[in-house]
Amino acid sequence: MATFQYIAKDAAGNEQRGQIEAGDRASAIAAVRAQGLFPTALGEVKKTAAPAAAPAKAPKKGRKAAAAPAKAAKKGGALNKEINLKMPSFLRGKVKTKVLTQFTRQLATLVNAGLPLMRGIDVLKRQMKDPQMKEALDGIGENIAAGGTFSEALTAYPKIFDHLYVNMVKAGEAGGVLEVVLGRLAEFAEKSERIKNKVKGAMIYPIVVLLAAVGITGFLLVAVIPKFKQVFNDMLGGAPLPAITEAVIQASEFVQHNGLVIVAIVTAIVVITKIVGKTEAGAKFFDWVALHAPVTGTLAQRTAVSRVTRTLGTLLSSGVPILQSLVIVRDTTGNRIVSEALQNVHNAVKEGEGMTQPLSQCSVFPPMVVSMVEVGEETGALADMLTRIANTYDDEVDNAVAGMTAAIEPALIIVLAVVVGTIVIAMFLPMIKIISSVSSAAG
Repeated sequence: MATFQYIAKDAAGNEQRGQIEAGDRASAIAAVRAQGLFPTALGEVKKTAAPAAAPAKAPKKGRKAAAAPAKAAKKGGALNKEINLKMPSFLRGKVKTKVLTQFTRQLATLVNAGLPLMRGIDVLKRQMKDPQMKEALDGIGENIAAGGTFSEALTAYPKIFDHLYVNMVKAGEAGGVLEVVLGRLAEFAEKSERIKNKVKGAMIYPIVVLLAAVGITGFLLVAVIPKFKQVFNDMLGGAPLPAITEAVIQASEFVQHNGLVIVAIVTAIVVITKIVGKTEAGAKFFDWVALHAPVTGTLAQRTAVSRVTRTLGTLLSSGVPILQSLVIVRDTTGNRIVSEALQNVHNAVKEGEGMTQPLSQCSVFPPMVVSMVEVGEETGALADMLTRIANTYDDEVDNAVAGMTAAIEPALIIVLAVVVGTIVIAMFLPMIKIISSVSSAAG
């Protein structure tokens, strides 16, 4: 019998470490799983020979030398020495969503075609160009070859495969429909990425116009208006200027003499916002603002509803239990207001109640969504109903993005025109006065 040391996770996701005796590696993994744990790393502890007994009265220097092997054995034994953690990529960061989606889609195709899972992973590993994903696939293949399941192997790479991915794969393995679940995962990731790209694309134009407005205004205030001021002083001899011209010149002087103060104020605002956003109360406030902002709030709400319903529908249709599905969706929603609502739903379902009442108490979910969820619960087709809601709100997100773009573009153009036009008018009013004076003098 050999001694193996393991790192595993329990049902709640907490890490457990320990030792177990077994005949081989596969038996050790099976014994760990029998305890209700999911092993993420396991290695055999090599036994070292016991150091020879030291003489009864050894010199002080000799005693130190005799103690050295014992210290080395203590330091080199157990987990620090032998266990092989296939997690270098785990510490380096996330893999791009496009890479993960492509891998999931291709693996689903290979498994659906009848190729064994290990062979499919090996095929995809050979053609994988992303080094982090390739290293992760190498570790996953070794864990599966050692007797672990696919879902257990994925838990060693949580920055690549999140709770949603792992739990859906686990449900697919239990139901014998892994290829179906992988296809749903790929479809889910593709649709989520498409919505995210649409929202990002809609914000590019307004940001560009806003930056252009700030840049043009700053250039006029710093470089152009001071020259006009000198011309006015020379030509008008200290005569009073129009009020709008005086206001623009004062703004120009403030920007010139307090540029560092302005930069410091902007930096302070950004830093304070970041610090407050890291607190629980601050993050919750910002999440609330995101859902109720005048222009972007509607888009944020519809995006949240689409994400929640699609994720929950995908999990339920894949065979993940309702309580576990709600926990996964709660942890992946990205908004604390929505997470609290889902926690209330989880508590209600745990007590044997339905989802309708707690959902109706959250302003994020419209009455139509609540009614459709209620119908889904009554008819036993909740997963299908949630998917239909997600499809509907995907279209709503598209319409919201188009509407927001259509509203923001002319608004920003008008703002830019007003700012630049005000500066131009302020500079030309004294010029008209100067021209009039010159004409009168010439006449």
